[in-house]
Amino acid sequence: MILYILLGIIAVIAIYLVTAYNGLVRNKNLVAEGWSGIDVQLRRRADLIPNLIETVKGYAAHEDKLFRDIADLRAKSISGGTVGEQSAVGQAMSQALGRLFAIAEAYPELKADANFRDLQDKLSGIEDEIQMSRRYYNGAVRNLNTMVESFPTNLIANQFGFGKAEFFEIGDAAAREVPKVDFKT
Repeated sequence: MILYILLGIIAVIAIYLVTAYNGLVRNKNLVAEGWSGIDVQLRRRADLIPNLIETVKGYAAHEDKLFRDIADLRAKSISGGTVGEQSAVGQAMSQALGRLFAIAEAYPELKADANFRDLQDKLSGIEDEIQMSRRYYNGAVRNLNTMVESFPTNLIANQFGFGKAEFFEIGDAAAREVPKVDFKT
């Protein structure tokens, strides 16, 4: 009788270990899937930016520094990097694009240009997709990190090398503020 109880306890522990390990693997894969979604949207945005810049350049040639800054940020975005680096580049890109659109507001002919409006709409859609992908990714990271830190799955996570994942977030409070554009200078 004791042998059956002992075998039952061992079976329950083994089933729990397998289930917990599989849960960690599933959450790790969801994090990878979430990051892939963000990466796809960042690349779509990077591919659209040269067309947008060329459209605006004809109207606002004196904004050369902004165009160079956006080109540099685009190159950093394409080159990849850690989640934190991509988050910082993404935030800087959003701010630079906000300045670009603010400049475009000063040119009624540009705002009326169908190509510019189409590019602006596409970019707006991509920005929305980035936000949705970011929310999905951060949810997957939250779930993985909870399993990695919670007892008793943390014992399994430590044994098999599962670690916490990094959130894709805005790093500083200043980056959360809407950029101010002043044409008076």
